[in-house]
Amino acid sequence: MFQILHFEKPIPFMRFAKLGMVLSALVTVLALYVLYDRGLNWGLDFTGGTTIEVGFQQSVSLDKMHEALDQQKIDGATLQFFGSSRDVLVRMAPQEGVKVEQQGNEVLAAAKLVDESAVLKRVEFVGPSVGDELATDGALAMLASIICILIYVAVRFEWRLATGGILSLAHDVIITLGIFAYFQYEFDLTVLAALMTLVGYSLNDTIVVFDRVRENFRKVRRGDTAEIMDLSMTETLSRTIITSGLTFVVVVALLLKGGPLIHGFSIAMVIGVAFGTYSSIYVASASAMFLGIKREHMLPTQVEKEGADQQEILP
Repeated sequence: MFQILHFEKPIPFMRFAKLGMVLSALVTVLALYVLYDRGLNWGLDFTGGTTIEVGFQQSVSLDKMHEALDQQKIDGATLQFFGSSRDVLVRMAPQEGVKVEQQGNEVLAAAKLVDESAVLKRVEFVGPSVGDELATDGALAMLASIICILIYVAVRFEWRLATGGILSLAHDVIITLGIFAYFQYEFDLTVLAALMTLVGYSLNDTIVVFDRVRENFRKVRRGDTAEIMDLSMTETLSRTIITSGLTFVVVVALLLKGGPLIHGFSIAMVIGVAFGTYSSIYVASASAMFLGIKREHMLPTQVEKEGADQQEILP
């Protein structure tokens, strides 16, 4: 189904395995340092803030609303439509010494520059305690998903392959978080959703490669570990190009045209898809190879039945 590209000889991916592992380790360490030094730029979902809903009699443009807020020197506001293009939801970070009512009046004044019919529908304040609860719940959700994935990988694959898959997941998540910390992109609930999506995406790509590796170890009688790895990744390359390429095109389109509301989600997906495809080769597979995976580790275990001359082969 996926054999659009045909290669007469396996591509020598593992020739650069050591270089890939070293680069991955350096980038991961650098990402951890940036996370420690700068930290994440938590969004209003986690820090709390003021939510202001403004209504209009006719449809408005979010770009014009942004321009009006800039004219009023209101910085750091996040805009989105609420239900229809005539209702705009403005979220602002808490400001020391500024009351919620004052923030609402300032936003309303900016909205009237866009349309005199603007009315203030509601002003609400979300305290930091709610943000802390969201951060805790989000971290627990991420932890639970990773634990379930680790159990699945450990049960399905030989421990060397499972270890490579786990290292690949950690590699992708840490680097994505490190880039967000370095550029101080806002980290909100949409980014958290992107990270959880990337965990599943990266694992799926790795499992496809590992299934072919296990199959070729049992089927191909000649060749060392590196050659089997090269053959397996070459055979799955068409599938990787289709799935990763189309996914990358979609997330780039979201990044360019999706608007500010899902900007963080799109950035996380672009980073994750790129590094997730790379890590399936030079983190997951390379780690399994350096841990000493061999053909005998993939062969079925033979168990003799008591009282019988036949042997049962366990998968």
